[in-house]
Amino acid sequence: MRKGANIEEPTFRVTRARAAACKPSVGSEAPKGQGQDRLLRKNPKRSVLDEKNNNTRVSSAQNKRRAVLKDVTNICCDNNSYKNCIIPAKITKKTTKITKKNPIKPQQVSAQTQSTAVDHIDLDKSVIHQKGTHIAERENTNRIGKRVGSQLQSFSKKGRNNINEKTIIATKVDFTDIDSDEKDPLMCSMYAHEIYNNLRASELIHRPHSNFMETMQRDVTQSMRGVLVDWLVEVSEEYKLVPDTLYLTVYLIDSFLSQQYIERQKLQLLGITCMLIASKYEEMCAPSIEEFCFITDNTYTKSEVVNMEGQVLNKLNFQFSAPTTKTFVRRFLRAAQASNQSPSLELEFLANYLAELTLIDYNFLVFVPSNVAASVVFLARWMLDQSRHPWNDTLEHYTSYKPSDLKNTVLALHGLRSSDISSPLNAIRSKYMQDKFKCVASLPSPQVPETLF
Repeated sequence: MRKGANIEEPTFRVTRARAAACKPSVGSEAPKGQGQDRLLRKNPKRSVLDEKNNNTRVSSAQNKRRAVLKDVTNICCDNNSYKNCIIPAKITKKTTKITKKNPIKPQQVSAQTQSTAVDHIDLDKSVIHQKGTHIAERENTNRIGKRVGSQLQSFSKKGRNNINEKTIIATKVDFTDIDSDEKDPLMCSMYAHEIYNNLRASELIHRPHSNFMETMQRDVTQSMRGVLVDWLVEVSEEYKLVPDTLYLTVYLIDSFLSQQYIERQKLQLLGITCMLIASKYEEMCAPSIEEFCFITDNTYTKSEVVNMEGQVLNKLNFQFSAPTTKTFVRRFLRAAQASNQSPSLELEFLANYLAELTLIDYNFLVFVPSNVAASVVFLARWMLDQSRHPWNDTLEHYTSYKPSDLKNTVLALHGLRSSDISSPLNAIRSKYMQDKFKCVASLPSPQVPETLF
């Protein structure tokens, strides 16, 4: 069996150069025999050439040879190691071009090649040196930045301590700090200042219109509104609701009347519906709809109350959380009694009495709740003690109002208090004539001189 017969042709890509190299020359034949079979078995992928063609390929390939990089995987970035591994290809091209035009001796070519390689090495050295310089500068900058940052932090701490010391000194001299008691978590001493700053901004946004009786309502008058509020005071006393529920009820009524026309036959329905919503918001156990229907002698049905509740909530976009006069009265009464050994209940009852009187009068919608609350405290202190000025630095600090800012409101409140004695709307007066409120409604109302402002 012949082994040479089973040998296949070598499978590789045939280019024009290989085809020209593999083409047999004229007058020469490839040697045949056992030696050829032995060569094919040793390396089947190489074609058998004669010496002439082989020499021609070698000489033609010398001009196309490129520079080869040595293995540099384990060479460190030292100066000597770069000299052994870099053989630039561009230098070879330049030397080959030069040799074509002007032949140079081999010693000169090697010297030029070495000088060019040394130039590349010098460039690499300068690049490495620049990188090292940048790294060193960056480290120095970071070091300096950390040092400066620590110094600034120490300076800022010292500055804060100095500011705090100055604030404490100013607090001791100018006004009394009513938020210094941090033991009671219910007082929110740490956040009280931010909370009331937010409320002061909110009272300017969520305000009913002060002229909706003239612009929106044609069937409802100011006196009708006063009668409704006076009756709601009795309802809140009947069901023992908290004061915030009454204030929020009046706020919801005014906000709805500012945006929606309503007939007088549905005014009482609006009143009990707003009290139902306020009770759900403020009370722990709100009265049921049936109880509010019963208090109106079943004038309105449950379905009518539910329907009105949806109208109110949709008209107000479910935004019925707003600061009222009661919200600020609590804060300002605490500031008014900052220097007292014990709280004055009479001052608190009198301030609450004056504040509830403003709910009946439609004209007090012109003033913001914080201004009304400050005026209430101002007049209550004056009614209880005319021997000293009712305003001090502590009240001015926490209310942000000077006496001159409260002049119009205090005078309007004083007139309302004087006319309340003869007013037919006596629900608030009867409430504060009780002994549990120390009968503050029966206190005389002295004149308010202009010198107080």
